[in-house]
Amino acid sequence: MSAPLTADFVPIPLPDFVEHSPDDMQRRAEAFYEGLRRRHTVREFSSRPVPRSVIETCLTAAGTAPSGANHQPWHFSVIGNPAMKSRIRAAAEEEERAFYGGRAGVEWLAALKPLGTDQDKPFLDIAPWLICVFGARKSRSADGVMRKNYYVPESVSIATGFLIAALHHAGLATLTHTPAPMSFLNEICGRPETEKPYILLVTGYPAASAHIPQHATEKKPLSEISTFFE
Repeated sequence: MSAPLTADFVPIPLPDFVEHSPDDMQRRAEAFYEGLRRRHTVREFSSRPVPRSVIETCLTAAGTAPSGANHQPWHFSVIGNPAMKSRIRAAAEEEERAFYGGRAGVEWLAALKPLGTDQDKPFLDIAPWLICVFGARKSRSADGVMRKNYYVPESVSIATGFLIAALHHAGLATLTHTPAPMSFLNEICGRPETEKPYILLVTGYPAASAHIPQHATEKKPLSEISTFFE
């Protein structure tokens, strides 16, 4: 059973915060945007190896994300083993055949048409690393006690965003792959039923001949994605 939360609130001085002048903030914000706008989802990967240490550092960055009650309800199963990648590809393509065969519905398939996707997922074999992102309904907190988790989808989504940004900043390409259902990942990765797979993140170098759909470059302007109240 879950143990009652007994830790008291212990405030400490804010660590590590660095303040910048308004001009410097603007420069840093623009530099960050310029870096992120060069991020593109790719489906054509190189098999070139990527050091495990790079992936570990990016995962450590993802682990700094905020989470409900600071329970950090995520687990990253990182697969570089060729046999496991082949198992994942076979299971994912089985679900994708059903998806593209009609389960998705006409409207969803029409929305995907400009992206040029289909049921074949060779990148699951080719890319050097697959990262299965799981969210846990219950897990051990930093103090080692098993507890219920809160705001799991929100927390996992934020951590995944951190991870994608970290991998891009390191010089790698990514693909967020979401075959549905994804319960086969629990079995292949040996994760308990209390964890839900949210995203299968593919990462590595893009293939030399990699392309992206023109549709993916169409981004909404700031005026359509934000509202200011001053």
